[in-house]
Amino acid sequence: MTAPGFFYKSTMEGRRIVVAYRQFRNADPPQVLRLWNESGLGRGAAQGIRCDEFDSLVIAQTYFDPAGMILATADDNRVIGFVHAGFAADESKKCLNKKTGVICAVIVDPQFRRQGIGRELIRRAEEYLRQSGAETIFAGGAEPRDPFYVGLYGGSEPAGFLESDASAAPFFTALGYGFFERHLVFQRKLGVGGPEVMCVRLMNAKRQSKLAAASASEPKDWWWSTRKGRLDSMHLGLVPKAGGSLMARVCVVGLDLYMSGWKARAIGISGLQVSENMRRKGYGQLLLDQVCRRVRDDMIQLAEAHVLETDLAGIAVLKSAGFKQVDAGIVYQKPGT
Repeated sequence: MTAPGFFYKSTMEGRRIVVAYRQFRNADPPQVLRLWNESGLGRGAAQGIRCDEFDSLVIAQTYFDPAGMILATADDNRVIGFVHAGFAADESKKCLNKKTGVICAVIVDPQFRRQGIGRELIRRAEEYLRQSGAETIFAGGAEPRDPFYVGLYGGSEPAGFLESDASAAPFFTALGYGFFERHLVFQRKLGVGGPEVMCVRLMNAKRQSKLAAASASEPKDWWWSTRKGRLDSMHLGLVPKAGGSLMARVCVVGLDLYMSGWKARAIGISGLQVSENMRRKGYGQLLLDQVCRRVRDDMIQLAEAHVLETDLAGIAVLKSAGFKQVDAGIVYQKPGT
């Protein structure tokens, strides 16, 4: 998707500059990453990313479409903005659902903001999505509408556009996007100064179960494999000491790409599931606590987990396991879609 450039006056330089829009090219990742690292995306964006990491987690996706990543360039061919649009998974999680489009990322160089570039990028991304069949358009990735940037934005998993990214909310609100859902971001500090969780219910659950690998219950669907499957991950669960099937399970992913910004080695915890007959007995709380204790021995300093704002039970479990809210992310929806 390319179009003739247009002129605008830069308030930084006081001269007229031609801005052109075009689709992604193979030589673009260094400039895209420069823009990513210099744009102040907040605590939820990985920093210091290398081209091979960006290629593995974004460009190498089997469904990556160069036409869905639209770049704005200045008259010196410098990339000054980009937007990336994709599609959600279908219900089977075996292929894309092109009726549901997602604005996964939009960034404009701080020196060129408030000049209409971001608005034009979004307009072109919406046009791309509609021409590809999208009937509903969201802004901000979140399961199962998070085709790109798993491991690069959001922390343990995409959660819309984070509130710590201060420019996101006013930008999408000004474009008329409305609220769709809010995800809460929780973290627990590990090691010295971290919380020590213990209660009678937890002690009873601990006496009856033990932490074990849960590889047999790992997700096998294509959607998980092409996103979280590209990260270092493991599945852990609780099993009865007397023998038997899994009582609870979680997925743990490494978040080493955030080490530069967070100044700590971290892991993400997601997909907490407790067997129906084991709920309200402390096994979810115990599993989270046991996972934190195990990775602490591997010099991990921080654990992060996300939960929908409407999931009161999930919030209660995280808090009971010593997690505290540090951020939130919002998914927006295009009106009329």
